[in-house]
Amino acid sequence: MPETTEEKKTESRPPGENRGGGPRGNDRGGNEGRGGDRNAGARSGDRGRDQRGGGPRGPGDRRFEGPPEIDIEKLVADSLYLDNQAHVVVSRMRDMDSGTKSQLRRLYNAVRRATRAPEGERQHEFVMVRARLAYTIARHSLRSLDALERLLLQVTRKNDTRGYERFRDLFEAIIAYNE
Repeated sequence: MPETTEEKKTESRPPGENRGGGPRGNDRGGNEGRGGDRNAGARSGDRGRDQRGGGPRGPGDRRFEGPPEIDIEKLVADSLYLDNQAHVVVSRMRDMDSGTKSQLRRLYNAVRRATRAPEGERQHEFVMVRARLAYTIARHSLRSLDALERLLLQVTRKNDTRGYERFRDLFEAIIAYNE
């Protein structure tokens, strides 16, 4: 009869749960073997793209096709472009992610500190902000912020004070519109 007891224990576990060190022991949030949302994998692991080709999306639904590029030159030159891009990022966050306001505030505070850093250390500080942003995006599946990560890479490579300030302004606008 011990086999029957063991079978009952196994049956009482939710589908996909693995309490041992089996093949899914290191899988963080994988959706294999679970029912439910067909796009759950698209939001969490593949940088916002549907890998299956077809999928349940219609021709007008672009929610999971990756964020649009933000042009650094336009961002520095045009305040209305900055405002428009902030609105785009916030609307993508509301559609795609479940990021919290406190996560955004922490990142914004890091951007502000990096902007105030002495000129010789500013590029390094922004490189570290980018690393922190990348970690937050991966850890919390905030795929709508991928465009910000790519923009921050452009800004750090250019290493221009005006670019750093505009990035800070964009982040500030995102915080404001997300309230």
